Amino acid sequence: MRAERQVLFWVTAAALLILTIAVLKEILLPFIAGIAIAYFLSPLADRLVALGLNRIVASLLIVATLAVLVIAGLVLVVPVILTQAQDLAAALPGEIARIREVVETWARERLGPGFSNGLNGQIDKASDALTQNWASLAGWAATSIWSRSLAIVNFLALLLVTPLVVFYLLIDWHPMLEKVDGWLPRGHAASIRTLASDMNDAVAAFVRGQGTVCLILGAYYAVALSLIGLNYGLLIGLATGLMAFVPFVGWALGFITATAVAVIQFWPEMVPILLVIGVFLAAQAIDAGFLSPTIVGSKIGLHPVWLIFALFVFSYLFGIVGTLVAVPLAAALGVVIRFALDVYLKSPVYQGAPSAVTSPGTQP
Repeated sequence: MRAERQVLFWVTAAALLILTIAVLKEILLPFIAGIAIAYFLSPLADRLVALGLNRIVASLLIVATLAVLVIAGLVLVVPVILTQAQDLAAALPGEIARIREVVETWARERLGPGFSNGLNGQIDKASDALTQNWASLAGWAATSIWSRSLAIVNFLALLLVTPLVVFYLLIDWHPMLEKVDGWLPRGHAASIRTLASDMNDAVAAFVRGQGTVCLILGAYYAVALSLIGLNYGLLIGLATGLMAFVPFVGWALGFITATAVAVIQFWPEMVPILLVIGVFLAAQAIDAGFLSPTIVGSKIGLHPVWLIFALFVFSYLFGIVGTLVAVPLAAALGVVIRFALDVYLKSPVYQGAPSAVTSPGTQP
């Protein structure tokens, strides 16, 4: 029953980890972000060390380069994104009216006299409700974000604490792993190392693989939509790329948003609308046919439905921290559950105790 005890230990450890995240979720964001970034960049630090750099120098170089990129993003990209977000918020009532116009025109052409017998009133009600309640909805959303995520505190912590966490973790990454390995129970060390290796493959496939795919797709969407001339193209493109860690759902949300904006902006011209649709179809084909198989592979080991479920559950329970840890934690738990299932299928609990065999001529 040693394997069963090992499974129980890891299940208990996972439960304690989830409980810790739940209790400390309000202050964990800079540390979780730092761990994720250090995990992402650790292979780069290893390569620099292999080229002859000292580990401290390599870590300092990586963090300094990352800081320059973040500052450049804050100076060059973030103001554009904020401007587009403000423009979208200010223009949304007018855009809703334009959507209503397009829908009404299409409905009149298709339905004729039947349009005014009920559908017109429903469209009026929906449009008026969206227009009148937009300001209150925006205020509620802003208040909710402020009260739930402590936006200013978390932002300052991200800027000040996260680089320090990344720097020290990059320096101590391998000594830390060796120290943890030294704490493993000797009788189970080999099995735990195998489990840890499988977890590392699954988590690395997401953090490094899917993270790289998200960055590539975000840059592609932002550049392509901006070149087409789509309003808010940079904002929609980067948001769609960041949401690409949710299979199909992130792409679908970006596709619907971009197509709706394109219809509002370009209608009745069809060429720009078709170009926007083509950008998303091409991205889906490139992702499914090349990026995900090449960069991510099949090591995450999670069905897309379970992946979406994990994101919803963890984001609901733990907020933004839950969103960050949902897929890596779900992938790691998936490894443990598959191991536990394998142990169960090989155990007497599943197979039954071997029955005694009676030889011929003996009394039972």
